[in-house]
Amino acid sequence: MNKDTGNTLANRILHEPLTHFLILGATLFILYANVGNSRVDQVDHIVVDATQVKVLADQFQRTWMRPPTQQELEGLTEDFIKEEVLYRDALALGLDQNDLIIRRRTRQKMEFLNADIVQQQTPQDTELQAYLDDHTERYAEPERASFEQLYFNTDIERTAAEARATAVLKQLQDAPDTDTRTLGDASLLPPSQRLASTRDIGRVFGETFATAVSSAPAGQWSGPYASTYGLHLLRIAQRTPARQATLEEVRSEVERDWHTQQRLEANERFYEALRTRYTVEIEWPDDVTLQTP
Repeated sequence: MNKDTGNTLANRILHEPLTHFLILGATLFILYANVGNSRVDQVDHIVVDATQVKVLADQFQRTWMRPPTQQELEGLTEDFIKEEVLYRDALALGLDQNDLIIRRRTRQKMEFLNADIVQQQTPQDTELQAYLDDHTERYAEPERASFEQLYFNTDIERTAAEARATAVLKQLQDAPDTDTRTLGDASLLPPSQRLASTRDIGRVFGETFATAVSSAPAGQWSGPYASTYGLHLLRIAQRTPARQATLEEVRSEVERDWHTQQRLEANERFYEALRTRYTVEIEWPDDVTLQTP
């Protein structure tokens, strides 16, 4: 199949109505079946052409970061022949029948074949913007905050920790320029974070503390606030509200997800085209146990 033919197939798969695509799907199915049958029928004749040998050499070089020696290449070729012989005899014996792993792998290969034919299109900005508009929550920019925190250990006695935190808070409110490095208890927690999202704060301090950061007043010390580890005083230096990201900010993510959706839709159309060739009968058993909705 040449490049022009492949592009034509790709455009039809992506854009033509399903009624037209049915013919294409059936044609592809017959093509794959004929290719597969020709290999199985010629069980006594194996051809390892120059292209296949080069593929083996290239695979070796990608793995070992060097080209193979002549002896290694001959060994790779002989191993390929061994695999082909065993594969053909396994098919002749019907060992591929009723094998769940083979069924799933074959299905996957069919989808890969379709993906190869449906070459990825270059989306227009209007298409990406429309996709972004349809999935605003996925790409929303979360609320972020820059803050300092002082930690007070509650492992020994919570009431005493609360009293110390309250006293330090009053000290900071009376003298905002106080050096805070000598205040609070030592810990491995970061003394500050810059423009951290609510999710990032929750990963470090816990969800309760992340909620406190979202509601604490900005520009002054406040608290004490509980976390997974103890009590904290907080000073919010900056807070940016949640907002919808622009296309330029998330272009690479949107384009990746757009391509994924196009591939999935093309695979589904490909399957639907093949599915119409079959008459399906299902006999539901009477004794199967089902979950009640």
